[in-house]
Amino acid sequence: MKHISLLILFAVLSACSTYSEDDLKGFDEKIQDYLKTEKIECEKSSSGMYFKILEQGEGRKIQFTDRVVFKYKGELLDGTVFDDQREEAVEFDVKDLIGAWKEIMLDLNEGGKAYLVAPPNLGYGTHDLDDIPKNSILVFNMEVVEVK
Repeated sequence: MKHISLLILFAVLSACSTYSEDDLKGFDEKIQDYLKTEKIECEKSSSGMYFKILEQGEGRKIQFTDRVVFKYKGELLDGTVFDDQREEAVEFDVKDLIGAWKEIMLDLNEGGKAYLVAPPNLGYGTHDLDDIPKNSILVFNMEVVEVK
């Protein structure tokens, strides 16, 4: 699997993508169908991300100005794994993460684990990456290893 090394660049570029209300509604319906089919219960955030805190974590609460070390697996709705960093953790500043990751990080403590399903506007938007087609809904399992 290819590590998403251009995460920061695409997080900035994704913020420039705009979607209509109809687009957002369509993404939401696809996510709801996926969760129903997979029999997964999640909460929905005001941004449109669906998530489940699997473990809150025992360490300190993550802040926007922190640097986090975390492991994750990312896949498309069809189950295609586009990135798997469960063996080797990655490290980023929270402020530089894609929208979905930024949002979930601020809800976790060090040691926390979460499952999330992100619409394209909180992921890579209209950018067509090697392993991630444009306008993809993304599914992540994440674990925060350390907060710096």
